[in-house]
Amino acid sequence: MKRFLLLFLLPLFINSHAQTLQRRIEQAFQRLEKDPQMIYGTASLSVLNAVTGEVLFAGNGNTGLAPASTLKTITSATAYVLLGKDFTWETTLGHSGFVTADGTLNGDIIIKGSGDPSLGSDRYDKTKSALLLKRWTDALTRAGIKRIAGRIITDDRLFGTQTLPGGWPWQDIGNYYGAGPSTLTWRENQFDLIFKAGRVGETAVLLRTEPDMGYLKLVNEVTTGRQGTGDNVYAYSAPYSNTIYLRGTYGIDLKKTISASVPDPALDLAQHFRSWLKASGINAEVIRTARELESEKLPFQAATKILDSYASPSLDKIIYWFNQKSINLYGEHLVKTIAWKQAKEITTPDGVDVIKTFWSQKLGIDKNAMNIYDGSGLSPANRITTMSIVQILQSIKKEAWFSGFYESLPVYNNMKMKSGSISDVLAYAGYQTSSDGTPLVFSIIINNYSGSSSSARQKLFNVLDVLK
Repeated sequence: MKRFLLLFLLPLFINSHAQTLQRRIEQAFQRLEKDPQMIYGTASLSVLNAVTGEVLFAGNGNTGLAPASTLKTITSATAYVLLGKDFTWETTLGHSGFVTADGTLNGDIIIKGSGDPSLGSDRYDKTKSALLLKRWTDALTRAGIKRIAGRIITDDRLFGTQTLPGGWPWQDIGNYYGAGPSTLTWRENQFDLIFKAGRVGETAVLLRTEPDMGYLKLVNEVTTGRQGTGDNVYAYSAPYSNTIYLRGTYGIDLKKTISASVPDPALDLAQHFRSWLKASGINAEVIRTARELESEKLPFQAATKILDSYASPSLDKIIYWFNQKSINLYGEHLVKTIAWKQAKEITTPDGVDVIKTFWSQKLGIDKNAMNIYDGSGLSPANRITTMSIVQILQSIKKEAWFSGFYESLPVYNNMKMKSGSISDVLAYAGYQTSSDGTPLVFSIIINNYSGSSSSARQKLFNVLDVLK
């Protein structure tokens, strides 16, 4: 009889707890919607049982909102599925022509990329720029090359000349977080600016760049801001330009390195490789990119001898940093690589369409619920529903690679979740186990809130605390 009563009461107990959790989530969400910061804004929250997929709560779950960087979770999941956790990008070093007895290469040195987002990055042991430049220099030395009579050519053609997704703001693209993808991305397509504050209202002195970017024209219009005003420095440039305008204010008490994006990463790589070779006693005068040669209708011969083939870190290691540090550049590389490996035209729109089509076919998500334009969430034109996000995140829980994906998510508010923020947008998406042991997956987004972002963020945390 006791066993019978236990079996009878247990479902009622579980259902009661589920209803209690649902009610608490609903009340917390209603408080958020009624908050003065949300008078002109829109909020959306979707929560599923992470194992069964049961909808525990959906507040405006089918309303498309700008997701900011929480979109990275969808790009990551799609890359895991379509590329595989062990996928790598290959970069080759070779030459055309022939090497004479005195060590002169009568031909070109050619570095050919395939879209490795980590080439020259400091985030991984083997990708650091100095290690790769030495590796390639040693390869030339082993081949007996002491002088290059031809050119150093960086072959950046695979990803085409459209380096930026449509809709990225002009104020973003000159800064490190707005760096666009290149077939030959180098050092994450960014460099550092070292400023020294002057008097308030007067010029903030640009002391140097790291590394040396002497081939670029930097127009410094930055002034010194008042104490406590912080970093309001923006770099303005265009793809393939050699001029960067630096504008805004640098707080008088600020001691911070500012990072800008590199307008032509393949050319930057050629510049630094030539300098490294010269320091190593190998002379090379002319550097060109394959894009330049094609635009000028100047032919060049492909490498007839490969001297080195370098493989990037595996995809799971790329995605770890992609989500941990929210590197927009990595997302755009993933989108173009997905298009490439699905035999589509290698463009951002084609890669995005592959992502939308895949999840539409796999989970039945309406493609109109995923109105996205990039892989990183930087575009303010992106719109996606929180219900779409949680359906995708719930579906991948059973995948063999899920542990790697889960590890890539940062921790905020003592919760494993990806954050997202652009102008007037805050968002979080991730996983949480409730106090009664219910595994949850959630996505929360607010758009067009008013007031401070720190205050709005705390109010989102107050809602998410109910899931604990």
